Amino acid sequence: MNYYELLFTTIPTEDYQQDLLINALGEIGFDTFEEVDFGFKAYIPSADFDQETLNETLAVYQDMFSFSYEITLIPQKNWNEVWESNFEPIEIGDKIFVRATFHQPKPEFPYEIVIDPKMAFGTGHHQTTSMMLEWALETDFAGKKVLDMGCGTGILAIMASKLGSGPVTAIDYDPVCYESTIENSALNNINNITALCGSKEVIPDEKYDIILANINRNILLDQMERYNEALLPGGEIYFSGFYETPDLDIITEEAGKYGLKYISHKKNKDWVAAKFVK
Repeated sequence: MNYYELLFTTIPTEDYQQDLLINALGEIGFDTFEEVDFGFKAYIPSADFDQETLNETLAVYQDMFSFSYEITLIPQKNWNEVWESNFEPIEIGDKIFVRATFHQPKPEFPYEIVIDPKMAFGTGHHQTTSMMLEWALETDFAGKKVLDMGCGTGILAIMASKLGSGPVTAIDYDPVCYESTIENSALNNINNITALCGSKEVIPDEKYDIILANINRNILLDQMERYNEALLPGGEIYFSGFYETPDLDIITEEAGKYGLKYISHKKNKDWVAAKFVK
């Protein structure tokens, strides 16, 4: 799968300006963002890119502030090199160390996750993933059946397993993510993760104690009813991939229709990861 990389420069560089653009781009199919000096990079599968739609989306903001962008096509054969060149280990507090196969381990961390970045998303660098890892440290996974939706590299499923979970089902619509989850599970010597390729339609007809869903607002809203069907009474569900304003209220309202009660949320640069209980 080829991707387009759009390098945005905002003038002056303000977080709220970038957040407005990122939120708008997420609505039209851009699925990964990377902060850089003076702006950010946005990625979209080449098959989903439409210049006319992009122009219409950005036109709303052209009178609000100054920005520019450059487009680069990243062929699949070069994608690994792009991610590996930018991939640095991350630390979640003093508990979790996430590294690639080409980094040295740090045995002083209780939990180490080895991720081969490849083309799949979810390396832990984005605020939404790091907050979900923080939630994981506060969650009792012992023996629990877990569903990880939009699993990317499988990082959250792997963390759940390392925290003592029962069987984990990890689902992503992207075949590369599906394959990456299988490979990364093996890298971490995890044998209780079942990876599936698809979306809400491939969620098994089972009940789960915990659901992890780090995707984006629109997909979460679309899949909310199916999550509710799959979650046991008293079960916990963690949502991420959206902003505090206005997304959290929208997610909370939709979740409430299915008896999913908002408990609390974490925030990092306006991104949110929220806990709900059925």
